[in-house]
Amino acid sequence: MSNSKDAVRKILDSVKADKRTSLTAPEGKLVCDAYGIPVPKEGVAKSAAEAGKIASGMGFPVVMKIVSPDILHKTEAGGVVVGVKTAADAEKTYDTILANAKKYKADAKIEGVQVQQMLAGGTEVIIGSITDGSFGKLVAFGLGGVLVEILKDITFRLAPATRDDALSMLDGIQAHDMLKGVRGGDPVSRDALADVIVKVSQLVSDFPEIVELDLNPVFATKKDAIAADVRIVVDFDHKPRPAPRSNEEIVTAMNRIMMPKAVAVIGASAEDGKIGNSVMKNLINGGYKGEIYPIHPKAAEILGYKAYKSVKDVPGVIDTAVFAIPAKFVAGALVECGEKKIPGAVLIPSGFAEAGAPELQAEIVEIGNKYNVRLMGPNIYGFYYTPANLCATFCTAYDVKGHAALSSQSGGIGMAIIGFSRSAKMGVSAIVGLGNKSDIDEDDLLAFFEQDPNTNLIAQHCEDLKDGRAFAVAAKRVSKKKPVIVLKAGRTSAGAKAASSHTGALAGNDKIYEDVFKQSGVIRARSLRQLLEFARGVPVLPTPKGENVLIITGAGGSGVLLSDSVVDNGLSLMAMPPDLDAAFRKFIPPFGAAGNPVDITGGEPPITYVNTVKLGLSDERIHSLILGYWHTIVTPPMVFARNMVEVKKEMEAKGFVKPIVASLAGDVEVEEAAEYLYQNGIPAYAYSTELPVEVLGAKYKWARGAGLL
Repeated sequence: MSNSKDAVRKILDSVKADKRTSLTAPEGKLVCDAYGIPVPKEGVAKSAAEAGKIASGMGFPVVMKIVSPDILHKTEAGGVVVGVKTAADAEKTYDTILANAKKYKADAKIEGVQVQQMLAGGTEVIIGSITDGSFGKLVAFGLGGVLVEILKDITFRLAPATRDDALSMLDGIQAHDMLKGVRGGDPVSRDALADVIVKVSQLVSDFPEIVELDLNPVFATKKDAIAADVRIVVDFDHKPRPAPRSNEEIVTAMNRIMMPKAVAVIGASAEDGKIGNSVMKNLINGGYKGEIYPIHPKAAEILGYKAYKSVKDVPGVIDTAVFAIPAKFVAGALVECGEKKIPGAVLIPSGFAEAGAPELQAEIVEIGNKYNVRLMGPNIYGFYYTPANLCATFCTAYDVKGHAALSSQSGGIGMAIIGFSRSAKMGVSAIVGLGNKSDIDEDDLLAFFEQDPNTNLIAQHCEDLKDGRAFAVAAKRVSKKKPVIVLKAGRTSAGAKAASSHTGALAGNDKIYEDVFKQSGVIRARSLRQLLEFARGVPVLPTPKGENVLIITGAGGSGVLLSDSVVDNGLSLMAMPPDLDAAFRKFIPPFGAAGNPVDITGGEPPITYVNTVKLGLSDERIHSLILGYWHTIVTPPMVFARNMVEVKKEMEAKGFVKPIVASLAGDVEVEEAAEYLYQNGIPAYAYSTELPVEVLGAKYKWARGAGLL
């Protein structure tokens, strides 16, 4: 590969020397040749015989054009002939073109005739690359022509892309069926296209100064994929993002910040209603067992704890300093934290970049870098880490312990997370505010939670990713072990940057997030409610062993809506084998509907639910169950709920463990039944046929991404 790199480097050096920002078409062709990206073959013939030979070598049909510095309008001069089909034809055409040229301009200097491979038929696609501020180099793929401009039907992956990434791109556009051949047309060669995608992604990764690249159109046929036109834009001042800290360095600092043995509260206060007072009370009332050091310029003690003028006066080691002082005093106190070698500062104060004071934020970032103090915030509510009974926040102490770690960029969303978790009795290991993300961001949290034995799921709300690439790398690694769920706010397009036919304009920022999340194994939540429900439900469900989903319902109407949800969430409704159909029919009335959904009808006693669910759990061909319950006098809600939990436990004891979710339709008593089911390992929802299936779908997405299915 080094020869190809040298060849490209040479071309780019000459472009740089000319102070140009783009490559000429011949330069672009040479770059493609160096990386094995197929472009039309061409050659210049000096005689009729040579024309026949060159044409035969590249395969017919060919295009032939006069090569002369004195003839600018080649077509007008009769100097272009397309669709030449045989060697004899090529020889004859050579003579014709020469004669035409002489007739057009007798004294024209003629260098020969260019013979060029003519690209015929096939499907036109675009393969390109852009450079994104957050994600760096991305490779793009879409159908060529109008479809790209109008439908913005394009898909992205981080470059360099693997062969699997490239193949997934071919299925990642809405019009992917076009590639399979329509109305008797030939399918395109998936291998040839994937090969071009991988090579383009490698080229732009090797040369960061290539900021945009377009192969448009690429003609894809059943045997090859050839780029008819190459456009390359360069920026020699482009500075790739500096490499992130090593994982080990991140984890060492985060372990001390999240699980501190001693916490200082800078701006601690004995006065009710002050943030420094709330933080002190939360630490004390939350049951934190480590050292608490209030820092105050004058007080001797605060809430029964000895106070110090500065963190530097504290005799012991401090792991985390929580700041509850006005923005303008933060920098000074942070320098003292640096001198005291405190690894983490939790910056509650607002009044920085979000309030039009970027210089204050730049100053604290500089201090953090100088002393190697990691900054959380500023402009945050703080954070909770429940295994250590740590409430480093001004919100309210939190005590529902569990294994979901949640973070938010926004304080308001953080409060919603706290409230929902408490109300739904969803145990959490951590809730973290990230605010302005002057330093610590989502990938730092991923690194910590990845190795935290108290966390088995990570859910994050974000408005932007400071370093999307670092996030993607971390998420790809972590999501193989623990589900990573992200609610990305600001989904609407930031607007096209350039004319819509090139890749640069098609980014529609959100499409990049969508595709990179997919590439990284992240489960994307579409709403705040979904983020919270996934965080609660995904860990409750066991991992499915296969794709066959079965619906058992007491209400036909629920069965129809549940079937819709199955399709919406990328799940597969099992085709019912005849023997299984017959087995289910034994338990349901003759007017019930077998098949899938299994409709047991509304008037059935509890035993019908029990028998059908037992069969669903015991047959190895069925991998997960969706229950649709209908409130009736014969089977009241709590009777249904208790029966289902009993059946689940009985079957688990026999080794049948499968995900079960339930949708309950009925009067208010179904709320209590849903709660009882949920607490016993069956995510259940009153009044919704969508939520239970969305939760099951999220579990499936994770299991597929982690390679467990």
